[in-house]
Amino acid sequence: MNLIYRITFRISVVLLLLFAIWGTAFYFLIIEEINDETDDSLEDYSEYIITRALAGEKLPEKENGTNNTYYITEVTPEYVKNTPAIQFMDKTVYLQSKGETEPGRILKTIFKDEKDHYYELTVMIPTIEKEDLKQTILFWIIILYIVLLIAIITVNAFVLRRSLKPLYVILDWIDTLAINKDTPPLNVDSEISEFEKLSEALLRSAQRNTEMYEQQSLFIGHASHELQTPIAVAQNRLEMLANDSSVTEKQLEEILKIRNSLENISKLNKTLLLLTKIENQQFPDSKEIHINDMLKELSGDFQEAYGYKNIDLVIHEDTILTIKMNEILASVLFNNLLKNAYIHNDKNGQIIITIHDKGVRFVNTAFSGALNPQYIFQRFYQGSKREGAAGLGLSLVKSICKLYDLEIVYSYEDNMHSFEIKIPT
Repeated sequence: MNLIYRITFRISVVLLLLFAIWGTAFYFLIIEEINDETDDSLEDYSEYIITRALAGEKLPEKENGTNNTYYITEVTPEYVKNTPAIQFMDKTVYLQSKGETEPGRILKTIFKDEKDHYYELTVMIPTIEKEDLKQTILFWIIILYIVLLIAIITVNAFVLRRSLKPLYVILDWIDTLAINKDTPPLNVDSEISEFEKLSEALLRSAQRNTEMYEQQSLFIGHASHELQTPIAVAQNRLEMLANDSSVTEKQLEEILKIRNSLENISKLNKTLLLLTKIENQQFPDSKEIHINDMLKELSGDFQEAYGYKNIDLVIHEDTILTIKMNEILASVLFNNLLKNAYIHNDKNGQIIITIHDKGVRFVNTAFSGALNPQYIFQRFYQGSKREGAAGLGLSLVKSICKLYDLEIVYSYEDNMHSFEIKIPT
């Protein structure tokens, strides 16, 4: 979720809770204030009636046009002992003048005349409809909340976007970074010290990573190139030694083993050098490669080389597929996938190549179980050790696919390995 939207959402939730608490407190405060004012009026009115009653003066009419009503009843001393002297309560009051009931506030108080007779005075006065008040308060709280929420969202969107503008500049700059390219300049026009420190730290880190990458690539490239000469010299000397008539059969076997080891080292060295060139994008020339023709040519060579395994290879051509890429890298890509299908196969096994409009799929029999999809494309990973294998074939495949925005997907089902190259649409 976008940062601005997340902040706005959280503020909205907090405001909703605050308004709910505020609305509840506001309602009870209003009711308390209304009751307090009403009780004062009731007390004044009751004192007026009691004073006139004790003085023997004429009492006011019970229905006097003010909606205030009262009545006096004589009570027993026992009732007085068990009843509070003053009581306030909310009840429904019947108004004879209107012929209807309304919510009212009632005061009950007990007084005694000069003959020690006890009387209870009940004074009633209509009050506001509290349910209506609740609904009114709730309605206006909702209106206030919606108005404030819209205002807060608008203000937040404006203020946060202006405040976070340097952050979006930094994020756009990060999207343009490529470790194998020069670090682009990062210009953050901000007076906020945190953004300045962040931009400086990111720029230093990116430059340092680019320098380290260039140094590593140069080292691998130079080391691989320099190693080729002594390896070639060692191989030539071993061949000369093997041709020496004084060498015994046992010594010849050892020489051949050493020579095979040197060949493996040479292959590994050339592969590392090729990986370095791919990562440095030193294969700029591209053209339309006819995958069908290339796979047919390569599969014929592999069938001859691995004829002893008696592997049945089938190519299903659902379409004529062409990919624009460097011809050498295309050959390396499909050569490694085919080699992988033969090496990690069983005798009398099967290889099925399917060429379709979205890519190429290589499937081969394998009863040894699935490979670990998290590691198979890492350098030097070998699911099952094969003599002479360096564990760089699938790493090369992954690097070439990444260079041309191709997707390589591995799966294992029904004792079959599957590697599929998907072309982006």
